[in-house]
Amino acid sequence: MSDLDEMLRRLDALEAIASIKKLKARYFRLVDEKKHDELAALFTPDARLVTDGVSWKSPEEFAYTIRDLTGAAPSVHHAHRPEIEITGPDTASGIWAMEDLLTFPVGENAPQGHNGYGQYRETYRKVDGRWLIDTLLLTRLRMDPLENWTPDA
Repeated sequence: MSDLDEMLRRLDALEAIASIKKLKARYFRLVDEKKHDELAALFTPDARLVTDGVSWKSPEEFAYTIRDLTGAAPSVHHAHRPEIEITGPDTASGIWAMEDLLTFPVGENAPQGHNGYGQYRETYRKVDGRWLIDTLLLTRLRMDPLENWTPDA
């Protein structure tokens, strides 16, 4: 491999990593902005999604469950310290530290709000020139309880 070929390979890898970082940033922004159709479009159609031991049948089921669970309640999601590895011309893997703050609407059978900490372990696939999340495994390492949200307060 020539020096030019090696430089181009490294540039392609850096561009892929930058695109995957933008994909993950978009994921969290869309969750917090309650844009669930756009959120579902960030995944491959056959994506494998597991959060806290719960498996989801499709990206739409995952996104719409978030919609139905949180409604208009505020949420804040952050990802930190990405470890992204390019595994092939159109594949990659990543590990992200995460923190989320969820306050659910007060009501009968409302889930407890929390400030959570954990890790996302993901794979990515480039489809039609666009990086998408192909597998997502969220494991929470700690969850501190928070009071639920009262819209009128």
